[in-house]
Amino acid sequence: MEALAAVLPIIIYFLLIILLVIVIILGVKLIITVDKVNKIIEDVKDKVDALNGIFKIFNFASEKLNFFSIKVVDSVVSLVNKIFGLSGKDEDDYE
Repeated sequence: MEALAAVLPIIIYFLLIILLVIVIILGVKLIITVDKVNKIIEDVKDKVDALNGIFKIFNFASEKLNFFSIKVVDSVVSLVNKIFGLSGKDEDDYE
């Protein structure tokens, strides 16, 4: 009984030391993994920012094209109205 009382705390301390070493190893691996994930996230963010620049260019170009097409259509409609002598203010005009 006395031998068991002397050996049991040693076994428990040994197991706690092993558990502590395992937790430290897992903590270090977790830190390394989090660093890798942060690098991946930063790379993805940089690529998305680059794509945002391209999308801004496309958006700007489409807005200018839309503005130009509206001006062309307005000019054609105005010319047709002048040719046929139609009034610019009708009941159906919602502008």
